[in-house]
Amino acid sequence: MAVRPYVLLSVAASLDGCIDDTSTARLLLSNEEDFDRVDEVRAGADAILVGANTIRADNPRLVVRSARRREERLADGRPATPLKVTLTGSGDVDPGAAFFTTGDTEKLVYTTECAAPAVRARVGDVATVVTAGRRIDVHAVLADLVDRKVERLMVEGGGATHTLFLTAGVVDELHVVYAPFFVGQADAPRFVNPARFPQNPGCRMTLTETRQLGDVVLLCYRPRAAP
Repeated sequence: MAVRPYVLLSVAASLDGCIDDTSTARLLLSNEEDFDRVDEVRAGADAILVGANTIRADNPRLVVRSARRREERLADGRPATPLKVTLTGSGDVDPGAAFFTTGDTEKLVYTTECAAPAVRARVGDVATVVTAGRRIDVHAVLADLVDRKVERLMVEGGGATHTLFLTAGVVDELHVVYAPFFVGQADAPRFVNPARFPQNPGCRMTLTETRQLGDVVLLCYRPRAAP
């Protein structure tokens, strides 16, 4: 088996499986108690990954918020915030986005052979651009991250990225937080897109933890190897 980082996929969704709605405002699915839990998980990671669609839609900073946790990372000889990683097939990334401009840590952009020259010209020296195949190959991404000493990767979305990692069978741990409401919009972004998943009725995941955090609930799963 090829060596790769331990992959933890984290998502917050409505009860009908939406990770956002169709408005331009950010949809808050979680609460402060869970935000702190996510911050703790981030602090334990070597890298945090989101798709370029998430950067365009949410403009996330993807930093460790807690000063104490940042100090602990620095004391361990690690950057205050984990390495930040994004994937883009189209090459549509904004070097002025918070992903690139916040956090004193390295930023990586994985893209296709075709898009790589344009992405390098666009982001300049704010990020390292890495080619990951004719189409983005998640296994190539993970192999490159291992070469960069990433042992623990946290994947935070969005739906296309979740789908890519889950269908590839490379997720070791899944954290799902459910918000106590419905979005109810047919075209709202979903946790995953339609696909063939190894996590299916014939290969159920193992539930390892349930936790109430205020008005949301956390479910932790470990996928099983396909029979």
